Amino acid sequence: MKFKRDTKLEHGLGQIDIAPLIDVIFQLLIFFMLSSSFTFQSAINVKLPKALTSDVIKEENFIITITRENVIYVNGRIAALKELKENLSQSNSAAQTILIKADRRASVGRIVDVWDLCRNLGIERINIATNQEK
Repeated sequence: MKFKRDTKLEHGLGQIDIAPLIDVIFQLLIFFMLSSSFTFQSAINVKLPKALTSDVIKEENFIITITRENVIYVNGRIAALKELKENLSQSNSAAQTILIKADRRASVGRIVDVWDLCRNLGIERINIATNQEK
């Protein structure tokens, strides 16, 4: 007894066209490349000075960053000395610990201005961030 086969089914499965699959893969690749290039992480670039004697501080409430261009950042936001004074005076600043992260090329005058401002507001615990020299 001879069985009849459906020839249309065999010819349809004989060749699989992978061109649409390759097109979809390239579209996904282009999508991820374009979307990842617009991701921008903002960070403040500060090279801390090195010190032989430095301690590790566990907690700090305010982080004041001074860049090499003498721009002041308070907790990651740009601030002038007047804004810094307002931020420190609004909070309970006498019990706070202030951490000053100053770039090694920042002017000493700007660091002293920030230090004096904190001392005038009654803040006694002021620390300057450094890297340990190895």
